[in-house]
Order: sequence, then C-alpha cells, then structure tokens
Amino acid sequence: MEAILKRLLDAEIKAQHLVNQADGEHEHIIREALADAQAANERFTARIPELQSSFVDKAQERATQAVGEIQRRYEERLAMLKQLAEEHREQAIAAAIAVILDPKQV
Repeated sequence: MEAILKRLLDAEIKAQHLVNQADGEHEHIIREALADAQAANERFTARIPELQSSFVDKAQERATQAVGEIQRRYEERLAMLKQLAEEHREQAIAAAIAVILDPKQV
C-alpha cells in the first residue's frame, strides 16, 4: 500500500510539474503574442504619415486632373461663344443700324 501511495504521490508531483511547465509556456506564448501585436501596431503607426502622404498625393493628382478638365471645357465653351458672337456680329450690326435709322421698327 505504501508503494502505491508513493507512486501516486510521484505521479501527482510529475503532473504538477507538467502543469507548471505548461503554465510557463502559456505565459511565454502570451507575452510573445503581445510583443508581436505591439510591434505590428508600432509599424502601422510609423506608416501613418506615409499612408496620409500617398492619399494626399493621389487626391492632389485627381484635383489637378479635374481642374485641367474644367479648364479645357471652359476654353472650348469660350471658343464656341466667340465663334457664335462673330457669326452673329454682322446681324447684330445690321439690326442696330436699322433701329438707329428707323426707331419705329422696335
């Protein structure tokens, strides 16, 4: 009976040792995971200015393109209006002369 109790006690001691070892490994894994997460967070935080700069650069590029497109359309419209004005200039002059010469036509 004493031998059985001794074996049970030895088994319990070994089991407790394994539990303690597993707890230590568990804590080590948790510390490593926290350190990895902290490092990833720091890398991301360090990249924020780069990400913002990239976003700003793209936004400025799109704004420049939009302004260029608006300027192009404005110039096309201005050229069209000038052409129309030139085409109707003679008619306007003739109409104005007719009104000046005969105000009753109005």
